[in-house]
Amino acid sequence: MPYNTTAIPPRKEVTGQTLLPLTRVKKIIAVDPDINVCSNNAAFVITLAAEMFVQYLAAEAQNMTKLDRKPRRNIQYKDLANAVAAHDNLEFLEDIIPKTVPYKDIKIKAAATRAKLATEKMDGMAAAVDDRSTDGMSNGKKHKSIINGTTNGYSRSHVFSPDASDPSAQLQREMRQAQHSHDGDVDMTG
Repeated sequence: MPYNTTAIPPRKEVTGQTLLPLTRVKKIIAVDPDINVCSNNAAFVITLAAEMFVQYLAAEAQNMTKLDRKPRRNIQYKDLANAVAAHDNLEFLEDIIPKTVPYKDIKIKAAATRAKLATEKMDGMAAAVDDRSTDGMSNGKKHKSIINGTTNGYSRSHVFSPDASDPSAQLQREMRQAQHSHDGDVDMTG
């Protein structure tokens, strides 16, 4: 069944009737927490203003269809988005009616973002590997220390390591471990 695509012409004279349903506009007004009471006259004027706005927006979108390479009779979403982008007085609708973006552009942008995050992650992992190679043993594990019979990776007590005979290396290692811990305190939560 074909759609009725005939345009509704704007009114020339005031009839006291609205094209938009007045009760629905009153319900929308009632939802607004800033408005406590709205008279019937005010709701009627708001309904007329909404009608005028919809007519203006549709007329601007129709002008955009006429400017297209192949003019059409029907208004599409892209016509509304182009009208909003082209007119300064419709700028407040840019968040509601944004311009469409081709999928391939979104795909390229997402791939670039993923690549950027991957390089940042790799840089962070390289820094962690550098810290591990200077802080611990050659296999990446940290030296374990023993305090009162329990092991703790962030203590300042005696560290069993192959170069335990060099006190300056041991002191530097313990200083780095203390910097990585929370203010040099021992975690007592277990």
